[in-house]
Amino acid sequence: MITLYGVYRSRASRPLWLLAELGLPFTHIPVIQAYRMTTDPRAEDAPINTTTPAFLAVNPQGQIPAFAEGDLVLTESLAITTHIARKYGKALGPQSDAEAALIDQYSLLAATGIETPALEILYTDAATPEGQANIAVNAEKLRRPLARLQADLQGRDYLVGNRFTVADINMAECLRYAQGHPSLLAEFPAVKAWLERCQARPAFQAMWAARMAEPA
Repeated sequence: MITLYGVYRSRASRPLWLLAELGLPFTHIPVIQAYRMTTDPRAEDAPINTTTPAFLAVNPQGQIPAFAEGDLVLTESLAITTHIARKYGKALGPQSDAEAALIDQYSLLAATGIETPALEILYTDAATPEGQANIAVNAEKLRRPLARLQADLQGRDYLVGNRFTVADINMAECLRYAQGHPSLLAEFPAVKAWLERCQARPAFQAMWAARMAEPA
């Protein structure tokens, strides 16, 4: 049985979306980030969090998500999703060695080329000139990988095999952080349409509803 540690308002959203797509049974332990708690996370009556000894025994880094299945423990969200897709994903996972390589490539692009500048856009206060400047710098960092995705999505709906796969989940969840930018995605209409297509899926909608139901 799969055990997944982490709340929806975290990178756990990635494997939680995939698990919803697959309808796989799993045990969900909603570990919360200690920095989000308003009470002392070390208190005896505190909810399980990233400083709780029981969780640190699973992931000594004190980060979520974490995945356990038998003796296998994974503590990186994109490694978790790609493993689940390879083992259980059927059409959502790779159907050939070439597809496995492409899924890895898009997942690594999401992690190295998309996530950091997208997070900067999400967390920067746009109400100040300094904030506007930082957003502009990070939007520029995203234009090259977005141009690449724009080209890759010409004539197809999804990134690998022209079907929805874990590569789309991994990329969409990293790019989601930049959706609040007022005009960036409009520069790349195929990417914008692809992201909206991914987020229209019932499993994403179910994941998002669960995320919004959690305390901010």
